Amino acid sequence: MRSLEKFKQRVRRLKAETFALYLAARHPSTPWYAKMLVAFIVAYALSPIDLIPDFIPVLGYLDDLILIPIGIALAIKLVPPAVLTECRTRSQETLVNGKPVSRVAGAVIITLWLVLAALGIVWGYATFAPTAL
Repeated sequence: MRSLEKFKQRVRRLKAETFALYLAARHPSTPWYAKMLVAFIVAYALSPIDLIPDFIPVLGYLDDLILIPIGIALAIKLVPPAVLTECRTRSQETLVNGKPVSRVAGAVIITLWLVLAALGIVWGYATFAPTAL
C-alpha cells in the first residue's frame, strides 16, 4: 500500500510539472528553442497519440515511463530558473483551485486526428484502389 501511495504522489508531481512547463512555454521570457521543445513534450504527454501504442504489452508504456520524464528533465534545464519557479507556483495554485481546461488544445488534438485519418484514407485509396485499364 505504501508504494502505491508513493506512485500516486509521483504522478501528481509529474502532472503539476507538466502544467508548469505548459505555462513556461507561454511565458515571454522563455527562449524560443525551449518553447518549441516544451510545447512538443507537453503536447505529447497530454495527447492520446503515442509513439508506441499502449495496447502493446510492456513496450506500450515505455514511452510514457521513459521518454516523457527524460523530455521533461531536458525541458526543465532549458527554461530559465526564475520562469520555472514562477510557473511552478502558478501551476500549484491552478491545480489546487481546479483542473485547467483547454478547449483549444482539445480542438487541436481532434483536428490532428481528423487530418491523420484523412491522409490515411487518401494514402490507402491511392495504394490499394484498383487502377483503370
